[in-house]
Amino acid sequence: MASPAISTPLDVHLTKHSDSTRTIFFTSPKLTHLFPRRRKSLSSSISCTSNSKSHSEKSKSLSDQLKPLTATTLSEDHHQQQTHHLSKPKSTWVNPARPRRSVISLERQRKSSHSHNPQLRELRQFAQKLNNSEDDSEAAFMAALEEIPEAPTRENALLILNSLRPWQKTLLFFNWVKTQSSFPMETIFYNVTMKSLRFGRQFELIEELANEMISNEIVLDNITYSTIITCAKRCRLFDKAVVWFERMYTTGVMPDEVTYSAILDVYAQLGKVEEVLGLYERGRASGWKPDAITYSVLGKMFGEAGDFDGIRYVLQEMKSAGVQPNVVVYNTLLEALGKAGKPGLARNLFEELIESGLTPNEKTLTALVKIYGKARWARDAMELWDKMRSNSWPMDLILYNTLLNMCADLGLEEEAEKLFGEMKQSKNSLPDSWSYTAMLNIYGSGGNVEKAMELFDEMSERGVQLNVMGTTCLIQCLGKTKRVDDVVKVFNVAVGKGVRPDDRLCGCLLSVMSLCENVDDENKVLGCLIQANPKMVNLVKLLQEDKPSFEAVKEEFRGVIGKTSIESRRPFCNCLIDICRNGNRHERAHELLYLGTLYGLYPGLHNKTANEWSLDVRSLSVGAAQTALEEWMGTLSRIVQRKEELPELFSAQTGAGNHKYAQGMANSFASHVKKLSVPFKQCEDKAGCFVATREDLMSWVQSKVQSIVTA
Repeated sequence: MASPAISTPLDVHLTKHSDSTRTIFFTSPKLTHLFPRRRKSLSSSISCTSNSKSHSEKSKSLSDQLKPLTATTLSEDHHQQQTHHLSKPKSTWVNPARPRRSVISLERQRKSSHSHNPQLRELRQFAQKLNNSEDDSEAAFMAALEEIPEAPTRENALLILNSLRPWQKTLLFFNWVKTQSSFPMETIFYNVTMKSLRFGRQFELIEELANEMISNEIVLDNITYSTIITCAKRCRLFDKAVVWFERMYTTGVMPDEVTYSAILDVYAQLGKVEEVLGLYERGRASGWKPDAITYSVLGKMFGEAGDFDGIRYVLQEMKSAGVQPNVVVYNTLLEALGKAGKPGLARNLFEELIESGLTPNEKTLTALVKIYGKARWARDAMELWDKMRSNSWPMDLILYNTLLNMCADLGLEEEAEKLFGEMKQSKNSLPDSWSYTAMLNIYGSGGNVEKAMELFDEMSERGVQLNVMGTTCLIQCLGKTKRVDDVVKVFNVAVGKGVRPDDRLCGCLLSVMSLCENVDDENKVLGCLIQANPKMVNLVKLLQEDKPSFEAVKEEFRGVIGKTSIESRRPFCNCLIDICRNGNRHERAHELLYLGTLYGLYPGLHNKTANEWSLDVRSLSVGAAQTALEEWMGTLSRIVQRKEELPELFSAQTGAGNHKYAQGMANSFASHVKKLSVPFKQCEDKAGCFVATREDLMSWVQSKVQSIVTA
């Protein structure tokens, strides 16, 4: 078998377990696709047994394949350890009384030891003069260089180069030295210039200097590569960082701690989990000791992927490495557990933070509140709030707003009012636009329209800007109570203050229109809607006509939905169906349901298994759910009449609603089931679930056909 072409070095670690067994560990970001990753060890291993001749031949074949990589092989025996670099090894005396240097210790240039030169102070004053010059033009800078006290020597040029700010002046002086100096340009000159350019996030210029070094055969050391990679990371040019890191390895330069941490973050930002793990293990095997920030990077990466096993791996690695997490690491891991949907583990981790003697900061508490709110752990959230107050933990505006949003999600109106009053009494966390929006959401969900309008007036008095979300919450509350005149008033005030209607606000207006009981109110809402979405008004008017063709409706519907955000498309269709049903245009409602299904707005509406067919209307409005039930029963009737095979059970899922104020649609669905006289019955042990057997359905269809024949 031919050896594959490998462009990056491979670390091979041979650990002797017994006389007959040896395990070879491969860790390389470029080769992770060749060896499957095992979760428990997060490394790839191949066990080779040397007690048979055939197995010995396989080992020899593997050795032949790895022969080009022997320069980077790290072998360990019971009594000795040798490390090989791609670069030529140097003879170094090792003091046995002092610990050995790490494989990846920083290879920094030694600072020049300036003697007590009387001209040194003059040179520093000259550099300061260049920095303080108000004229930043190239011509002025070059003219100022003519006043340099003496011809630049290597030491003097480095002194001035390292003192210049900003990066433009550093680069100008560097280019000037290249043309005026009699000494060769060394790596250190490029490194100093690149570091200045990194402050200015000038990656393109840094890359040009690096290519210039390669062309002039000037050595790029680990500082050069580290500067290039970290600058690419800061500029979010992650692909460039990877390219230069791989080039670093092909030239035999070992990365230092800074480079390892930076490239780990780069791979994590790119979502290259395998590469991160390979690089992490390779660094650990090379003697690298990760710090808390490294584990924060790993935790964030696994959190973004929602990988709980990965988060647990990070915690285990930290313990084995003896690294004590700081508050930043705890915050990152808490956010990761929130994304992974593990509120219980997040609570345990928070308790561990407290027991370790650390004090949680605002970000810690905000992350935990978000987790409790998402999991709807109201009791734990309130206990956490009590702990915040009793322990005087730091509270900022973001944390207050997060608590208010959690109260809105859980329908905790009284708790939200107490918290809001506390914010008004605070000095540094006065309620802002988002605080008022959360309160409007709470009052809107509870239908407390009077308090919502009082809050709206208070915002005007205090000069708090009303945002589009607050406008939407308030209009939704007013719409439920059918106060159409107040809807128009709030909308006009909001638009007059600069609020730009978005798709959510447009959908809210459609929802209000579906609740209107007369044409006058509908026209008032249409007057607002035409300012938010004129194309939607055209579609609504087309649906209200008596004889528009289906093709005309389809074309207009597609034009509106195509320019709507993805998350608002299904709500739009639901509201349009409700408007049609409210206007006794049931045929149009069925056409809209068909179009919504055609364009993928209801992907989970119908589900079939061998034993059960189900209808899931939890993402539909009441009118859309009624339309879907009618459509489904018509289809099932035709299937029964054609005597096709049917499952044993049929079910419809409406959901029960886990919000304090959630009305759900189980009651309205049950009423419609009764109106249609279909054989579905509500489950006693499962809320929001209606079931029917095959026999019930067939009997219903037969009785329906018989009644039609008799009539």
